[in-house]
Amino acid sequence: MDKRTFIKTSALAGAGLLAAGQGKASARSFLAMKDLFPDKLVNDQGVYILPPLDYPYNALEPHIDEQTLHIHHDKHHAGYVRGLNKATQALADAVEKEDFALVKHWERQLAFTGAGHFLHSIYWKNMSPHQSTPSGDLKKYITRDFGSLDKLVTYFSAATKSVEGSGWGILAWQPVAGKLVVLQAEKHQNLSQWLSIPILVCDVWEHAYYLKYQNKRAEYIRNFFDVVNWDDVGERLDLLLGRTK
Repeated sequence: MDKRTFIKTSALAGAGLLAAGQGKASARSFLAMKDLFPDKLVNDQGVYILPPLDYPYNALEPHIDEQTLHIHHDKHHAGYVRGLNKATQALADAVEKEDFALVKHWERQLAFTGAGHFLHSIYWKNMSPHQSTPSGDLKKYITRDFGSLDKLVTYFSAATKSVEGSGWGILAWQPVAGKLVVLQAEKHQNLSQWLSIPILVCDVWEHAYYLKYQNKRAEYIRNFFDVVNWDDVGERLDLLLGRTK
């Protein structure tokens, strides 16, 4: 079994498990996930690739500094991509040889590097040098589920600031319940909530902010909201709701 076949087989199996029994809305949300990534994350050979930024490295100044973006995107995110390809190939080889002595190790690497790749790919799109505000269904669900945008920001910021060690703050759509939820993630993969689909993520690994903010995580999170691309967040929710423009 080659890498491309392995990826496709795994993806189809996952789609079947997640869609089964969850109702039309849940299945539609899951199938829309491929449209949440306008940049290709996998090439035609099934190899994971690093998506480019939509803006220059200095475009988010002064909130996110140029040097941090260079290191974060070109070094850290690229490292997750390499690790994900390595783990994927190792597991494909294990299937071919029926040798699963290291399956626990490579499955952990697959979860860790895969979560890093996919969350970072959302993170870059979630930011923009152009200011925007929530509108449409995003605004409606924020108001319904949190009371107001200010309350969401306060809640999200508190949850993200208190992530233990390295991790993420996540605003996700939960299709089974039909609501927005705020989640924490330790590392990338721990404390995940199944069937909740991230639409806004804030990276609080120290490499995301330490050069500029040192240990002032709360200040970084406050300034993160000055570059949030609410248009992108809203488009992600619209896709999961089955809306098209």
